[in-house]
Order: sequence, then C-alpha cells, then structure tokens
Amino acid sequence: MRRMNRIVLTLMILGAVIMGGLTTCQRGSRSEDYQWITIDENYAPKNPIEEFIKNDSEQKGFFPVYIKNYDGDKSILRRFRGSNFARPNEAALNMAFKGLEDWMLVDIRYKNEKGQEVLRTVLYVKIAGEWRVGDSGNLLK
Repeated sequence: MRRMNRIVLTLMILGAVIMGGLTTCQRGSRSEDYQWITIDENYAPKNPIEEFIKNDSEQKGFFPVYIKNYDGDKSILRRFRGSNFARPNEAALNMAFKGLEDWMLVDIRYKNEKGQEVLRTVLYVKIAGEWRVGDSGNLLK
C-alpha cells in the first residue's frame, strides 16, 4: 500500500512538473518581461534606432522618452497590431518588405506638447542597410 501511494504521489508530481513546463513554453515573451529605458539628453544610444529616437525626441522637445526595446522577439511580434499588420510573423514581414535584412519592435512612451501621455509600438525595418519605420500601432494583450 505504501509503495502504491509513493508511485501515485511521484506520478502526480511528475505530471505537475510536465504541465508547468508546457505552459511556460507556450507562453512566450510578455511585454512585462522587458524594462523601460529612459532616454534623455545624457543617454548613450546602444543602436541606430535608439539614436534615431533620441535625436527625434530632442528636436521635438519630448524628453524624457521611455522605450522598451523588444529587438527581434518573435512572440512579441505576434502580438503587434499596426496600420499595415495584425499579428504578423517574419514571413509576412519578408513578403511586405522586399530585401528585409532585420527588424526591431520598440514601445515608445512620452508626453506630447499638450502634456498628454502617448504610448505606441513602432516596427522598425532594415532594408538596404538603412533603418526606417515599417509600421506603428500597439501590442495586443
């Protein structure tokens, strides 16, 4: 009887571990997994997109600007909804942007000239060695 209880208990624990692992694998990345970065006059950009955002914000007087850089996270890309895309994958990006070399998804948060908080998600694409805005929208829950 004790041996049977141990076997049942072991199978229950093993099942719980397997189910926990499966739900973690299916979850993918979440926006909450990424940290907001503050961009102001003193910020040293880490890539051309951050440099573009810093320069653009400085010209418009929107400092500080906060960003979440999802880089090339495919699970976050699947949650993106813009004016041209809804839940795209890399194949959709390759079809839409001929010669696509790379892409990056970035949340940008700032206050506009009226003091209203603006939050948008921007899809940047790299084509022929140059980064540009591919689409703009938000992330679905």
